Amino acid sequence: MRDETAFAAQLEPHRRELQIHCYRMLGSLDEAEDLVQETFLRAWRKRASYEGRATVRAWLYKIATNACLDLLARNKRRVAPSGAGANPSEVPWLEPVPDRLLDEVASTDDDPAAVVVAKETIELAYLVAIQHLPPRQRAALILRDVLGWSAKETAELLETSVASANSALQRARSGLAENLPEQRAGGDPSEHEQALLRGFMDAHERADATGIAHMLREDVRVTMPPLPNVYTGIDELRPLWEHAFDPSAFGDWRLVATRVNRQPAAASYLRRTGDSVFRAFKLDVLRIEGDVIAEITTFGAQPFAGLGLAPTL
Repeated sequence: MRDETAFAAQLEPHRRELQIHCYRMLGSLDEAEDLVQETFLRAWRKRASYEGRATVRAWLYKIATNACLDLLARNKRRVAPSGAGANPSEVPWLEPVPDRLLDEVASTDDDPAAVVVAKETIELAYLVAIQHLPPRQRAALILRDVLGWSAKETAELLETSVASANSALQRARSGLAENLPEQRAGGDPSEHEQALLRGFMDAHERADATGIAHMLREDVRVTMPPLPNVYTGIDELRPLWEHAFDPSAFGDWRLVATRVNRQPAAASYLRRTGDSVFRAFKLDVLRIEGDVIAEITTFGAQPFAGLGLAPTL
């Protein structure tokens, strides 16, 4: 593997799955992209030490995981518990990932249950929950429960004993259970889910706060990372709607359906009074439980470009 072009060609097929792996570890898509580049650079520098006993894929995962652990050790960032249960406001670096990127990571597992697990482990609630775990516990959990590695393989990657790797996994599972909502996303979007998204978008465009309220769980939670704000319950949201739907304060809204983290989302465009175009404004990601919206995570307009959405309408 002395030729750099040939070496890069051998690594490139693994780029997207490594990016998603780093994204799970870090919660930030931008950082994940940087870490994949760092992984490839480290692999090039270490190419002489690759002996072929493990697959190139496993070798890259080891390098990528260690690169993530190194970054987390340097940054020493911590979630800031809000007292409102694990929520996106506690993870200011959280970013959504477009479903189109997830679709590029082709599943090689014919077990339908394994596909559902993959979707459950990319939703925002999962990303938030694992950010509460210490980095090595997080790595053990992802390697074992997401990637399906054995205890021996995980221990070798983390350069620890099988007993220590299993202990880290058990502690991680316990911590994860404390921070996950009872109901989880999974599977393909249902017709009801799509209808609920369409109804949410239609009510938003019509400035119909009552219509939106009928689609929400009574104790719905709304967060706006990186802001620390947490709004719980319909009564707390009414002042927000009154302000957002006031033409003199904002203007007219147009919404476009999309999906991130295997969840329905609505990209909002705002045409302010006096303006002639609708401009990218925010992204609402919905977590649906049963027949209602249980949580809305609102991001700014930054994700629009990655979603392939125009800056104006």
